[in-house]
Amino acid sequence: MAQEVRGVVSREKDAPVAVETIVVPDPGPGEAVVRVQACGVCHTDLHYKQGGISDTYPFLLGHEAAGVVESVGAGVTEVEPGDFVVLNWRAVCGQCRACRRGRPWYCFDTHNAAQPMTLADGTPLSPALGIGAFADKTLVAAGQCTKVDRRAAPAAAGLLGCGVMAGLGAALNTGGVGRGDSVAVIGCGGVGTAAVMGARLAGAARIIAVDIDRRKLDTAARLGATHTVDSRATDPVEAVRELTGGFGADVVIEAVGRPETYRQAFYARDLAGTVVLVGVPTPEMTLELPLLDVFGRGGALKSSWYGDCLPSRDFPMLVDLYLQDRLDLDAFVSETIALDDVEGAFERMHRGDVLRSVVLL
Repeated sequence: MAQEVRGVVSREKDAPVAVETIVVPDPGPGEAVVRVQACGVCHTDLHYKQGGISDTYPFLLGHEAAGVVESVGAGVTEVEPGDFVVLNWRAVCGQCRACRRGRPWYCFDTHNAAQPMTLADGTPLSPALGIGAFADKTLVAAGQCTKVDRRAAPAAAGLLGCGVMAGLGAALNTGGVGRGDSVAVIGCGGVGTAAVMGARLAGAARIIAVDIDRRKLDTAARLGATHTVDSRATDPVEAVRELTGGFGADVVIEAVGRPETYRQAFYARDLAGTVVLVGVPTPEMTLELPLLDVFGRGGALKSSWYGDCLPSRDFPMLVDLYLQDRLDLDAFVSETIALDDVEGAFERMHRGDVLRSVVLL
């Protein structure tokens, strides 16, 4: 039987969000209903509110979430009621050409729940990234549920669902950071700081955090950066080169998503080094680089989509590291809030006051 629960809804572009009654249907084939315990407030949710992703209002916001499976539909075998899960927005299909080639983290046919959640009047909702977890309960495809150790704090584990995984994966998966490497991270918000932590996990010898905000640089230093560069006061390319013997970093991770910072990343890497773009650009942005420089510097220019993660592989492993006190996911939780404070959390995030606000339900 369908259930009525509370959820944070964005009805129109740039209008304040509000907690409204939403209707969650019983799970159909391949679907699951999850009782949400915690959900991080991510920049992507703000982009939905601002109309930067699509105009299919109303949106049910929230996607960085952890909770407990309440019920499952026919044919579901990967999870069962009572499982503690982290939600993901890339449920792999297992059948596309990427999956068949053994590269499911590149799956070209990821999917979400087939049934819509609705407002009380029957209006269909567009769930953020196919999840919609600023709600007491949400309906997702069962493949969007990754079972992890239930000893993990939901507020910390849920952050693997998007931004923290994107940053960790940019270093560990896409960038292939290895022991002894030098790494520079340009932009030290939540994703960039996670990339710093990923580089530290991988054994990088030198980790250079670059930002214009002293508070973010201090946080990056606390969580693994060996050096910091205030790019308001210093040319970041020259600073990274100076800190790497004049050569540039082996891996440079761009976590801003702007042409000017991408150019900095391109020229701050060593010859044959790697640039990883994990910051999300807007549609109108373009990039111009001398083609001879692209050719002559060699190496690799990569984009990191969700940290090139495979949730079934990466989430349990990272939760285990968290439980072993080797990955400080708690450090990303700047504050815990109630469902009706999401609008205020957007303002604090925009000001750079927090790494993550986390809604507890």
